[in-house]
Amino acid sequence: MRINHIHFYVKDATASRNWFVNQLGLPLVAHQTTCDSHTDILSNGAIDILLSSAPGTTGPVAQYLREHPSGVADVAFTVDNLTATMEQAIHQGARVCQPIQVEWQPAGCLKWAQIAGWGSLCHTLIERQGITSPLPHLGSPLRSIPLPSRTADSLADADPQLTAIDHLVLNVAAGDLKAAVTWYETVLGFQARQSFTIQTEYSGLDSQVLVHPEGPIQLPINQPATVTSQIQEFLDLNRGPGIQHIALQTPDILTTVSALRQVGLNFLSIPATYYEGLQQEYAQILAESDWEAISTCQVLVDRQCQTIPAFLLQTFTQPVFEQPTFFFELIERQTYTAGGQFRQVEGFGAGNFRALFEAIEREQHQRQAVKSIRTSL
Repeated sequence: MRINHIHFYVKDATASRNWFVNQLGLPLVAHQTTCDSHTDILSNGAIDILLSSAPGTTGPVAQYLREHPSGVADVAFTVDNLTATMEQAIHQGARVCQPIQVEWQPAGCLKWAQIAGWGSLCHTLIERQGITSPLPHLGSPLRSIPLPSRTADSLADADPQLTAIDHLVLNVAAGDLKAAVTWYETVLGFQARQSFTIQTEYSGLDSQVLVHPEGPIQLPINQPATVTSQIQEFLDLNRGPGIQHIALQTPDILTTVSALRQVGLNFLSIPATYYEGLQQEYAQILAESDWEAISTCQVLVDRQCQTIPAFLLQTFTQPVFEQPTFFFELIERQTYTAGGQFRQVEGFGAGNFRALFEAIEREQHQRQAVKSIRTSL
């Protein structure tokens, strides 16, 4: 099982499309219009993103946006055997949104179906036989368009090298973590790998990381541990559970972050004290010049374990949409040699998990301070 594509429902189609094209460098490759939605399809060949907006007040996009701010409505997975996957899902009580559809293409067969996930989230399940298009038929013809022109300071000259979707994070209500984990285990076959409990002076969270035995998918699920938690703020603003962020893989995070900053992408700030502490811990491993580059790019550093000579490097964008309910992560999983084979750092480090929580917590406090000032005026 792998992630096939991510489908966002957005209120401002033009602004969202421009953000993905200009900030992340994902080319607009096609668009589609139906009676109740307009969809832009963006792809760099490794990452496929759909952005749908509603021109009117009817249809699933309009309904979603009445209930939630802009965000992820559908996480689509590729599966080896769609019939078996659907039978298992139905047996475990999943609600079918669309039964199995079959589309014969010149060099293969594309099958897909859709089930309701946790909360308002949906999961389209896709099976390919032979060579097929990357996306299933959406109800009306796709219209291919020329790639957008690039200016001299655009990403055309500084490839950000976003190579895959690494993982996505689902936030659920307090007390729902166990039930949500069980749903993804029994319905879609995920398995528990890591768990984290983060507690700061102000708030906390509980998290369970799920993986799939038949692919590289990782799905951390978070619940708030306190009413002041950033997870609870997400649930309040999103008006329910949902996808908080998606991590995009890059083979060189420092080069990628530098390129994205040049075109105006903003990242969460990390305090200097974070790097002072880490530099003492890893002084014998990373050179002074490495630390300067890492701190300049505001990248978090962690290790899978102390015996593995490779790092997990991560950084996080500012919120993308009109509410602070979704952001992107960039992640580099360094490689190392073990037993004569190349391996990649797996999972998540407890240090980065906590550092991310604290960074978002700082942004939460800044928003609350600004709101308080505006209220008092």
